[in-house]
Order: sequence, then structure tokens, then C-alpha cells
Amino acid sequence: MLVSAKDMLTKAKAGKYAVGQFNINNLEWTKSILLTAEELKSPVILGVSEGAGKYMCGYKTVVGMVNGMLEELGITVPVALHLDHGSYEGAKACIEAGFSSIMFDGSHYPIEENVAKTKELVAICNEKGMSIEAEVGSIGGEEDGVVGAGECADPEECKMIADLGVTMLAAGIGNIHGKYPENWAGLSFETLDAVQKLTGDMPLVLHGGTGIPEDMIQKAISLGVSKINVNTECQLSFADATRKYIEAGKDLEGKGFDPRKLLAPGADAIKATVKEKMELFGSVGKA
Repeated sequence: MLVSAKDMLTKAKAGKYAVGQFNINNLEWTKSILLTAEELKSPVILGVSEGAGKYMCGYKTVVGMVNGMLEELGITVPVALHLDHGSYEGAKACIEAGFSSIMFDGSHYPIEENVAKTKELVAICNEKGMSIEAEVGSIGGEEDGVVGAGECADPEECKMIADLGVTMLAAGIGNIHGKYPENWAGLSFETLDAVQKLTGDMPLVLHGGTGIPEDMIQKAISLGVSKINVNTECQLSFADATRKYIEAGKDLEGKGFDPRKLLAPGADAIKATVKEKMELFGSVGKA
């Protein structure tokens, strides 16, 4: 059964570790992430961007697939199904479809409008026992056509949004989506520290987890980051393993073209990436 991300993140914040949000793109992704979480006894958050939701034939299809897998694979660890960078309309649609958590990204609205819309969604989520993530200061890079420059959030604005009763807060601290450029300045720990001081026990979220050096990840966790989002890294390892399989001509041997065989190395590569991240984040054995 899907759960809200609230308990797992409250525990993570208190225990100084982070829970990974791994975005799902199809059946292989979902299965690989769930099996790895179960094997490592780690809580996990499955992230779905609006673009990926559309690609997977809508939010109801996603909910059906995930609920079916939890049952059929005998998953016992806490699993949250979370809308990533949701619009106001997208958030409402996921609440209807049966997600257990949403992110409303109002960072591109004037702060007053971000506050008003967040407030309304917090009330609905509280009523339904769902968790809700809000964002202040856009995260750089591109995700589903949304481009941000990697700015740092205003800690006062973070407090304003945190005080609305959201479960977790994504604050821009110079992080970006996708691959990091050569001239990236690194994470702003000053911003993170200032935000943490004003928001107290609120679990903080780090977007764009791919490519941030391990020591920076660990430092961010020590400063209150309890949820880290990973997407690009799984895509890169999946693509790499699939390319090797085809370049080695394995799809031409016997029934190597069968999608179950063709996609198996990529699915294993996702498992390996997820395992590496869960170990780094410290969530192994925390279910």
C-alpha cells in the first residue's frame, strides 16, 4: 500500500540520512527501483514528472501499475508515489488519481500566488493524509521543458512557505537538473544553513542529485536535507547498458531481440545505480 512521505522523511531528518526519490519512466524503472528498495530494506519515493505521467498514459495508469507491483512483488518497505514539479492542475489530477504525495512547484509565480495555491493544496492533502512538497527559488537546468538557472532561494520566503504546513521544502541552493556544467559553482551551503535555521524540523529536499560530488551530498544531509531526487543518473546507466548489449550483437543471438532480454541489462543497471545512491544517502536498513 502506498504511504505518504511524511513519516519516512521525519525519521530521515531526525536520523541524519536521506530518502531517495527515484523518478520512474516505465515498467522496468518502477520494478528495478521497488525490488532494490525491498532488497536493501530502504524506504523509497517514486517520482513522476508530468511529462513522464503523460508518457505512461496518465496518472491512473501509473497508480494502477505501482499498486499492482507492490502487491505482486510483495513489497513491504514504505513506498510513496509522488508527483514531481507539479503544476496546480497536475497536483489536483494526481490527488484524484490516487498518488500518496505531490509536489506543487509554484516557484515561477509571484510569492503571494505561490502562497495562496500552496495553502489550498496543503488543506486538501491534510484531509486525504497525503504529503506535499513546495518549492522556493527555481532549480536550474531543464526538466520537462521547465528551465531554471540554479538560483538560491530566499530563506525568508522559504520560512513563509514552510509555515503553511507543507511536509517538505525544496529550496534552490545552486543545484540543477541534468548533467552539471564544467563551470558549476557547487552547492551554496550558506543558503542551506540559513534555510534550515528558519525552517527547523522541516525535511528539506535536494533536486538534481545526479552529478553532485559525494562529499557535498553528505554535507547537505548533515544540514537537514532528507530527500534527494535522482533521475538523470538512472537514465544514463540504463542507456549505457542497453548500448553495450546491442553493440555486442546480443540482440541478434537466439531470441536476444525479445524485449525481456533486450531491456534486462538496462534494468539491472538501474538497480545498481539505485543501490549505490541508497548506500550514499544512508537509507539502507531504515525501513
